[in-house]
Amino acid sequence: MNQKDIDRINELYHKSKSVGLTDAEAAEQKKLRRDYVLAIRRNLRGELNNISIQNEDGSITNLGEKYGKKYSSN
Repeated sequence: MNQKDIDRINELYHKSKSVGLTDAEAAEQKKLRRDYVLAIRRNLRGELNNISIQNEDGSITNLGEKYGKKYSSN
């Protein structure tokens, strides 16, 4: 998701509140919002998969390797 797409989401939101959207604009807004949510999910999943914890015995457990594959689908 790039800044141009985010700006377009905001533009469509403000237009929907002021004058309303055409059917094509509403469909575009829905697609852009869906893409935005997927990008956020991918980013969060990537961050969570890189978390490691140190156990009391000093060993390191990579939570991404342990649990990441379980929840890898959208």
